[in-house]
Amino acid sequence: MLKLSLQLKPGQSLTMTPQLQQAIRLLQLPVLDLSAQIQDALEENIMLEMEDLPDVPETNGESTAEIETLRAEDIWQSRSEQNIQDGGWNGEARPVADFADESGQTLREHLLWQLEIEDFTARQALIGEAIIDAINDDGYLTMPLEEVASYLDEETNVTVGEVEETLRKVQRLDPIGVAARSVPECLILQLQQLDPETQGLALAIAMAQDHLDLVASRDYGELRRSLRASEEDLQDALALVRSCNPKPGLAVSAASTEYVIPDVFVRRVDKHWQVEVSSRGIPHLSVNQQYARLLRGSGDHAVLRTQLQEARWLIRSLEIRHETLMKVATSIVSRQTDFLEQGEEAMKPMVLRDVAEEIGMHESTISRVTTNKYMHTPRGVFEFKYFFSSHLSSADGEDQSSTSVRAKIRKLIGAENPAKPLSDSKIANLLAAEGISVARRTVAKYREAMNIASSSERRRRPI
Repeated sequence: MLKLSLQLKPGQSLTMTPQLQQAIRLLQLPVLDLSAQIQDALEENIMLEMEDLPDVPETNGESTAEIETLRAEDIWQSRSEQNIQDGGWNGEARPVADFADESGQTLREHLLWQLEIEDFTARQALIGEAIIDAINDDGYLTMPLEEVASYLDEETNVTVGEVEETLRKVQRLDPIGVAARSVPECLILQLQQLDPETQGLALAIAMAQDHLDLVASRDYGELRRSLRASEEDLQDALALVRSCNPKPGLAVSAASTEYVIPDVFVRRVDKHWQVEVSSRGIPHLSVNQQYARLLRGSGDHAVLRTQLQEARWLIRSLEIRHETLMKVATSIVSRQTDFLEQGEEAMKPMVLRDVAEEIGMHESTISRVTTNKYMHTPRGVFEFKYFFSSHLSSADGEDQSSTSVRAKIRKLIGAENPAKPLSDSKIANLLAAEGISVARRTVAKYREAMNIASSSERRRRPI
């Protein structure tokens, strides 16, 4: 027969207190989410008060409330600046901006889809695909027609005339102006889509064809004399030219605008690197002392007492977040000084364990801190995770980081002869000559991760 008994056994266990849970949760939040969380707490907890108004996060000197307006304006400004360089136009009037399709479809995918459903023969579709492969993100054809023909010639005996005929069909695809070989051609393709009876159309086409330099310099007097146009006709033509999109490809393939607010700023001061945790957008909180005094010596107001405790936990959790960010950022900067001073090729190998052991925290905590946290440095804004990379052995006994090796691979490929691109094996041998032991398959993995094509795909024949 079983006999019941009661025994005591000593043991240890880790319990997550509400305070610790809150501190960990806040540690994971980026600045904007943290600011929103604090604002919610201020609205719900009467025991919390804000000591001062936070600086509103800014982008290029403008408040976030103005960002959406600026996005439309920036599209026009970037067009004007680019076209001044390319012999384009400039002016005060701003057209209605073409906002990018945010469906996730690339320009190439969008064009290939049209290639399948439009009236292209099998041979024209083959040529059209080669043309589309040579179109950049802005929508311009970057390869001479002769090179497109020679690229296909081995298998199909395609002539330059066939390529030119197919190009005219591709140029009628959406977005209008795609596959142009120059800014004037891009604008003319768009203008030709208008009703032939449009006021000022013929003058606008002539302006785009030969006089974009005068438009860019705003030499309207010389422009009027060159085109022999009246002031009224000139303004009509200018309006039509300004309504065109000099980068039609971006209407499809442009990435959504994202704004990152750095959590940490790193500056060089007196030959030393200084780390500062950003307080921008995060208000300084304190307990409302007037309400706190009313609760002293009173057993009533249980709800207010709970709010007082929660307010103190929140303030302490924010202090822990600040201290942890400072420790982790300082450790990263001290280990990656060479990167800050010399660039990617000087990046040191570093894993979560290295920082965790240095500052006396668990690796999981370091992982939370480095996710969605950004560091502003003289070399740009980087996510904390960017500074962590695996170790690769070298002949001199000093390990190389995978980030450093990627940078070296990109540098080697950037300096290669386009007619004789470096194979993965050749790159591995060149790295070995520098004392870095990397297998060919590792080179291939890094190359693919950087979206760099294979040597056979990178090969360009001389014209």
